[in-house]
Amino acid sequence: MSYHADERGYYGEFGGAYIPEMLYPNCEELRQNYIQIMETEEFQKEFHQLLKDYVGRPSPLYFAERLSEKHQTKIYLKREDLCHTGAHKVNNTIGQILMAKKLGKNRIIAETGAGQHGVATATVCALMGIECVVYMGEIDIARQAPNVARMKMLGAEVRAAKSGSRTLKDATNEAIRDWINNPVDTHYIIGSVVGPHPYPDMVARFQSVISEEVKWQLLEKEGRENPDYVVACVGGGSNAAGIYYHYLDNPKVGIIAVEAAGKGVNSGESAATSALGKVGIIHGSKTLLMQTDDGQITEPYSISAGLDYPGVGPMHAHLFKSGRGEFISITDDEAMTAGLEMSQLEGIIPAIETSHAFAIFDYKKFEKDAIVVVNLSGRGDKDLDTYIRYFKL
Repeated sequence: MSYHADERGYYGEFGGAYIPEMLYPNCEELRQNYIQIMETEEFQKEFHQLLKDYVGRPSPLYFAERLSEKHQTKIYLKREDLCHTGAHKVNNTIGQILMAKKLGKNRIIAETGAGQHGVATATVCALMGIECVVYMGEIDIARQAPNVARMKMLGAEVRAAKSGSRTLKDATNEAIRDWINNPVDTHYIIGSVVGPHPYPDMVARFQSVISEEVKWQLLEKEGRENPDYVVACVGGGSNAAGIYYHYLDNPKVGIIAVEAAGKGVNSGESAATSALGKVGIIHGSKTLLMQTDDGQITEPYSISAGLDYPGVGPMHAHLFKSGRGEFISITDDEAMTAGLEMSQLEGIIPAIETSHAFAIFDYKKFEKDAIVVVNLSGRGDKDLDTYIRYFKL
């Protein structure tokens, strides 16, 4: 069984392109061209040059000595928090802005939850001098004010989504509406491994630079390319897809996905899609989705704006359903405690999304000589307000 997308964009039973007819030309243009464009020497050269000189890759693979000592196993951190803009998101936006240029698009739209993808999109649009509109839920605009300011400084227009729960799902709906209305000149940069084919596969390919680097970095440090486990937090799931990518079909490497349980999986305020989700369609793909008995999407909740999504990308749905990935749900309180521990043990303040991933060490014991690579997907600057309020700092 392969865990990569097939040519129709399916991972097992999940994926595909469930889109209104009006979006068909946009998705089809992308589907017919994305792999071809990506594989040209010119594209690869430009992509890797920007990742190196602009994003600051390769990001370090850092042995977390004090954290390892505390949890009695070998923990390495893939430092995506050190990328330009403070998270892994920029790997994908660099790739997609180059793709948009090759397709002759001169306007970019995006959706954002925590604001990291919005910032990363606004950043590459400024870099390339392309018009940028970012849709963001009204609630997220309030709780992620520093990122909103950054987007505006970078020249993007931030449009508030005022419908529904006024968070990420609603911002995505608004972006899709915009795209339907502006099919010719606009490229929609989706920030995660969600949406209609070819997005989940395209975003995963751009993020796969993460696991590509881990392989040679681990070889240098440990004399082997494969860790025993790769761990990442999962909302939509692009940072996870990036660190899993080159290990997907290697059963010797354990895949651990950490979801946001919010106030508890069964509290009614959660975003633990694997535990609560049923098969459904959201934003153009068939995946696992939190929904009512009659198929209405239920509101997710997490203290972290980036994990506050009612579904999960089709790759992750397949990893869960097939048993290839182990899914663990972590509450707000467990994540916040782990974020503080990480700050005080390693001198690294992680994004709250990432703090969920670190919380598993209290949950699951690893062998003493196991090598566990955690994707440190983002830094905590954007979450300082939440940390301050939570810990009364």
